[in-house]
Amino acid sequence: MRVYVNNRLVELLPGMTVKHALINSGLLEEVQRGKKIYDEWDNEIGLDGELREGVRIFIKEAKEIKLEKCRRRKNE
Repeated sequence: MRVYVNNRLVELLPGMTVKHALINSGLLEEVQRGKKIYDEWDNEIGLDGELREGVRIFIKEAKEIKLEKCRRRKNE
């Protein structure tokens, strides 16, 4: 199964979780330091989250996502 973490391709076996994707991409420590995990629609997701083919997840500072949402609202 192919998923994307911060726009980088990660190959996983079916049934693996967000945590597996982060371990595989070397980004789990970022989350352990306080960064948050978001899906492509800026919804926060947890380490136990289910993945499916083609899903895109992003590791960001919590304040980054708030700024992006504010910018989108201004542009609407």
